[in-house]
Amino acid sequence: MTTVEPPQRILDNLTTAVLAVDRGLRLTAINPAGEALLEASAKKVLGHRLSELLAPQQPLLAALDEVRASRQPLTARGVILELPGNRSLTLDCTVTPLPDSGKGEGPPALLIELNQVDRILRLTREESLLDRQAANRVVMRGLAHEIKNPLGGLRGAAQLLERELASAELKEYTRVIIHEADRLRNLVDRMMGPHQPPRKRHINVHEVLEHVRLLVLAEVPAGLTIERDYDPSLPEVHADSEQLIQAVLNVVRNSVEALEGKGTIRLRTRVERGFTIGGHRHRLVLRAEIEDDGPGVPPDLLEHIFYPMVTGRAHGSGLGLSIAQDIVTKHGGLIECASRPGRTVFMLYLPLENGHG
Repeated sequence: MTTVEPPQRILDNLTTAVLAVDRGLRLTAINPAGEALLEASAKKVLGHRLSELLAPQQPLLAALDEVRASRQPLTARGVILELPGNRSLTLDCTVTPLPDSGKGEGPPALLIELNQVDRILRLTREESLLDRQAANRVVMRGLAHEIKNPLGGLRGAAQLLERELASAELKEYTRVIIHEADRLRNLVDRMMGPHQPPRKRHINVHEVLEHVRLLVLAEVPAGLTIERDYDPSLPEVHADSEQLIQAVLNVVRNSVEALEGKGTIRLRTRVERGFTIGGHRHRLVLRAEIEDDGPGVPPDLLEHIFYPMVTGRAHGSGLGLSIAQDIVTKHGGLIECASRPGRTVFMLYLPLENGHG
């Protein structure tokens, strides 16, 4: 016997955002995918006009007006949707007038379906990024082995030579050799990231962000502001607290250096539904954003900033973001970056399934 899913349950499990609006363009229904897209709960948005929820002069609002006038379905592709917080999405949009809603005077109620097509582009970039990072780690492990072996021999020979030297001035040269060998070894260790696997437990990601925020505020001058925009409904994430603090701290310090002591950093948390990381689709994913209003990442560096030794600053080591990405990858997550002058956002994605269904 075949069972038929109730319509509401089907809507709730769709990855397509589905919205319904009345004749006055007030939101009357929204599914969970729609809530995730607008980053707002149904309780918060139902009853509000779409024009109150979106930035003005939106192509989506123009499409709705066209359907209201023609009473004919409309599909528009590649529609740019501007959302609060300077967020923009690329969508395929289908607008359908609801049956019987337009009888008599006045425009019809509408059903709106929104498919986020920039996710397809993101998945392609992500797959390429993860492949390159895996290959990079293999190369780095081999390189670290090849560097450490001769360094150990060099250091040992310098120590033996130092014992045979009577002159304090000559011993100073052997100390320089030993010091530089140790410095190179430490650099290689840092390039490889944390040696220990994550010791995961259920933690509140906001405690991690707050710890980092207080650390950074103690380090930076008074001209820099750190704002918070947390989603209090987030479940706990299964992660190594210390490693996650290190990853977030590296990203925030990168923003601090870009701002040169003056500007605003925003820490934001949200939930993503039906999100794919590394070919695996997760029902729920945590998205933690570190946003700054600095000059932005140079376009020629944007695709390479997570590689070791890649930096746009004269005195940067180029290791902070590489280590952060390595930590997050070991947690089954991913870091991405979107940047333009005046707005750079690093997005940390971590699966939320563990222990939460």
